[in-house]
Amino acid sequence: MYLLQVLKTSNLIKIYALIIASFLFSLTANSQTAFRFNEKNKHSQQIKFRLINNLIVIPLEINGKELSFILDTGVNKTILFNLSEKDSVSLLNTTKVKLRGLGNGDAVDAIISTNNTFKIKDLVSNNETVYVILKDFFDLSSKMGTTIHGIIGYRLLKNTIIKVNYKTQRIYFYNPKTYTYKKCKKCETIPFQFHRKKPYIDAKVRIDTVGSKFVNVRLLVDSGGSDAMWLFENSKRAIKTPKRFFNDLLGEGLSGPIYGNRSRVPKFKMGRFVIENPTVSFLDSVSTHNARKFKERNGSVGGGVLSRFKVWIDYPNKIITLKKNGSLNSGFNYNMSGLDIVYNGKQLVKEEIAEKHKNVNDYEMPANNSVSFVTKYSFNFKPSFMIRRVVKNSAAEKAGLLKGDVILKINGRQAHDLKLDDIIYKFQERVKKKIRITIKRNGVKMEFEFRLEKKI
Repeated sequence: MYLLQVLKTSNLIKIYALIIASFLFSLTANSQTAFRFNEKNKHSQQIKFRLINNLIVIPLEINGKELSFILDTGVNKTILFNLSEKDSVSLLNTTKVKLRGLGNGDAVDAIISTNNTFKIKDLVSNNETVYVILKDFFDLSSKMGTTIHGIIGYRLLKNTIIKVNYKTQRIYFYNPKTYTYKKCKKCETIPFQFHRKKPYIDAKVRIDTVGSKFVNVRLLVDSGGSDAMWLFENSKRAIKTPKRFFNDLLGEGLSGPIYGNRSRVPKFKMGRFVIENPTVSFLDSVSTHNARKFKERNGSVGGGVLSRFKVWIDYPNKIITLKKNGSLNSGFNYNMSGLDIVYNGKQLVKEEIAEKHKNVNDYEMPANNSVSFVTKYSFNFKPSFMIRRVVKNSAAEKAGLLKGDVILKINGRQAHDLKLDDIIYKFQERVKKKIRITIKRNGVKMEFEFRLEKKI
């Protein structure tokens, strides 16, 4: 039996990833190779990725089938948890196991598959192991607004150097045997410390509960978490939730919810870079019990911070290099509506098409003549979005919005013309911004209005 620990959330949408924490029985596995460059492209390659709520979504081929994976430095195993019939992929040498998560729920069914072939463009690795969750408990795709099949981390990064350009949404893969760093006065290089194949850095944080002093912290570098930072309360290190905070559901595990406090800290420092007033989630001790088994860990730094840099992640040389981009000094915001919105599948939408009326010879009428328009309609499948949860005492709850309401319009725009990221951005844009929402509840259209409220 395997023990799974679910410790990934987002302050905008709930993002869940899995961390294999420990083994409850031994499994004899074949030695694994790692991603390698082919003979035609020995030194480097680049790919385009999608940036969704600070998370990097890349194409990963498994046994010839292309799937969408989150690139997550916070995991040491490749995990697959969402396959539909059209996404079916042949998995080799499978063994059934049970997985147990946080909380008091029952163990769940899963599969371990070995000897698989992974490919990203010209990077190939054979004899790869993948852990498959048979039921998608986390419904990650609905929370991301696009299909996400799984997460990959250490296996891809082990023998490569990557440069992530969040602005252009490109990843550059380099062969560590031939790559040479260019001189960069504006860059900061910080050493990694590895624990169970996961990278940690030493940083400093100033918390309002401990005055003006910086506290030394060791943080997991977690590209698979969209929050700016996580911190674990620790009285010995004077890490404590600041005076201003609000309690929230931070995520969900295999066996129950994960709660904690959302707040801000005055300053966060990585090397020479000082970040002002980042948002921080303080996880409760129950939720972080397994993570705290690595006693030197004090939390995580996630995509909310990493996306403000051009980042070189170098596992072979155990370093991370940062170069700030234009968004470093922009403010950190969070969802101020109290609405947790998820993708609700496709809906059939009737849309008008206005066409110019043409004469019998199929020519448009001259400009000096009157032109009539014929209205036609097309029916297309468009995305639908639903309220999954309304935070207690939030602006949305006070306005009367409820769980299960289907969103039709936001501030005059049809919801089906928006992406989930667009909707989330509207809820974090600025304090006191007016939000007008049209929803459908039990077949009835209803309109609501409220203003975004700042809690911290």
